[in-house]
Amino acid sequence: MIKTNFLTKLKEEGKLNLVEQSEEICTSYIFKSDNSLKSAKILLENRLYDDSTSSSYYAMYNILTALLFKTGIKCENHAGSILLLKLLFNKNELFDIVSKAKEERIDKQYYVTSEDITFTQESATKLVINAEDFTVKMKVVIQNIKNEEMIALRENFAKI
Repeated sequence: MIKTNFLTKLKEEGKLNLVEQSEEICTSYIFKSDNSLKSAKILLENRLYDDSTSSSYYAMYNILTALLFKTGIKCENHAGSILLLKLLFNKNELFDIVSKAKEERIDKQYYVTSEDITFTQESATKLVINAEDFTVKMKVVIQNIKNEEMIALRENFAKI
């Protein structure tokens, strides 16, 4: 399977591994996520749509990183972290949201287009809304995850 081969490769490279579970690091990434979301909103209000798009994505990515550290997983690869959300946590809807946000961020950060400004504004606005929704749902996941679930997740991680 390509997906698990990708994760296995990340493990072999030392970019994906089990670490000590950390509430402190989890809390720090939640704080980063909250700040990224605030930034996305301020940037949107000031018509800095590309930068708002990036900040919206990082709000999602940082809260995902918080979840991983809460369960004792460290991943130094964005695609790998996002894939874990689907494969380990079975959060397909959230996986789809953050995957699309990552694509938008890459498009806006690395490519210049002659898009209509209205389309860009609509796209950035939608991404801020999605980031708000995503972060709220992820905070619920983080808050409600039980110790037994974390043990099972770590065991499943070892099978990758």
